[in-house]
Amino acid sequence: MMNQIPGGAAARPFATHHNELDLPMFMRIAPELYLKMLVVGGLDRVFEIGRQFRNEGIDLTHNPEFTTCEFYWAYKDAEDLMNVTETMVSECVKNITGSYKVTYHRNRDADGNPIDPVEVDYSPPYPRIPLVAGIEEHGKFKIPRPLDSEECRSFLEDKLKEFKILMPEPYTTTRLLDRLCDHFIEGTIVSPAFIINHPAIMSPLAKYHRSEPELTERFELFVMGKELCNAFTELNNPEVQRERFRAQMKDKDAGDLEAMPIDEGYCTALDYGLPPTAGWGMGIDRLTMFLTDCNNIKEYFIPSNEAH
Repeated sequence: MMNQIPGGAAARPFATHHNELDLPMFMRIAPELYLKMLVVGGLDRVFEIGRQFRNEGIDLTHNPEFTTCEFYWAYKDAEDLMNVTETMVSECVKNITGSYKVTYHRNRDADGNPIDPVEVDYSPPYPRIPLVAGIEEHGKFKIPRPLDSEECRSFLEDKLKEFKILMPEPYTTTRLLDRLCDHFIEGTIVSPAFIINHPAIMSPLAKYHRSEPELTERFELFVMGKELCNAFTELNNPEVQRERFRAQMKDKDAGDLEAMPIDEGYCTALDYGLPPTAGWGMGIDRLTMFLTDCNNIKEYFIPSNEAH
């Protein structure tokens, strides 16, 4: 639960201190790097259901302490996991609720009664929306290439202002693309849909796309405008991984507190050889919210009759 390097996700960690060893430590933000080290060690399929801790904001669908299921599967890729995700999520919903279609209420009135019902259809297959192309289609503009250029970063910042989209600094390309995706794509999704092919600058642990320059083989599953799953073909080239970590440090130096630090221990593990592998993670708390018609994650953690 505690790490010396908070890796495996783009998130701000909780910092603590190990008194006996006199070491700065961090509550884990994800188990990803350690699970992939097990794959390096010869375990072709590994998983964990456990707690993660992220020192970030609290709202109706975010809590600093939450539960995830993560697995890593050698000799599979992101395409395989999209098919697995469609089957697993749809059948889970069907077996729990008796139908692929679930009514979810967006809000509660002053008396706590559910209002604003919407039907969420979990029937497969799910639409697939390329991240960059989706932003361009909805925004009706063309993003300059290369994506890691200052020209691109400046263009995206200008578009943020043009569309009056609020976002705190720093204005790194990674954060700007993420905010524009949230505005143009994520907020339009009700029934499950995949956002796919994230840029490499947004996905430091994902493998570069086999046919699309600057992109990765990654997808996120969204329901009701919220992320439910994140998965990708794992980057297994140690030198490219080191380059990605160094690029993350540039973002951290620019003020992005969620950028990943360099984890040389993980890169050394990759030097020994990670087989072609796909990795997948789901927020169990959020899935439970959607299937129990709960729109406040606090109600899932603390029963309403015990809340203060």
